[in-house]
Amino acid sequence: MNNKTTFFIGILGASLFVISSILGGILIDDYSIISQYISETYAIDTQYGEILRIFGIIPSGILIAIFSFAVYKKLPQSNLTKLGFTGFGLFYGIATVIVGIFPCDSGCNKEFINPSLSQIIHNLMGALTYMIVPLCIILIAVALRKSPVYKRLSNLGIACGISSYLFVILLSSNPNSELIGLYQRIIEVLFIFWIVNCAIKIKNEETSS
Repeated sequence: MNNKTTFFIGILGASLFVISSILGGILIDDYSIISQYISETYAIDTQYGEILRIFGIIPSGILIAIFSFAVYKKLPQSNLTKLGFTGFGLFYGIATVIVGIFPCDSGCNKEFINPSLSQIIHNLMGALTYMIVPLCIILIAVALRKSPVYKRLSNLGIACGISSYLFVILLSSNPNSELIGLYQRIIEVLFIFWIVNCAIKIKNEETSS
């Protein structure tokens, strides 16, 4: 897979996630991006939930996973970058596919009262994503720091990883907060920002070569 194809896969995967998240919020009456989870837009009982999952969330996760495994071969390889990109592909890419296949219950069942199996799997994948993905970004960034060519990307990775962890702490410390939607969106924006910057770096390398 050449650099240009890898770039387009990363951008398309990120774009599908963003578009699905925005459309889901628009399609639901009285939905709040500040106080409600993204998952609530494609919960099991939402009118357009199945469409958003099939044409947005699931293909987005597949593309992000492919991008993660492909981009590793384009950057300086080491045990840290391999671990980081493998973790990112699994716990952001594949995990996004899984939460799309197993949507949350109505309202995402924040009280976790008699949750369905789908809700349990959904919550587990979400928890693993937010615990592991920031660390993966930091590991990649630390590994890239050894190369002057990737210093900017390394600095961005460290900033995105640490910042996302801070908002994960805010999100998990008070699940009933009126700001959970905002916290989650900031985390997701940081993840997407990292993907886009990796994709652009890869594309620029092919252009300059």
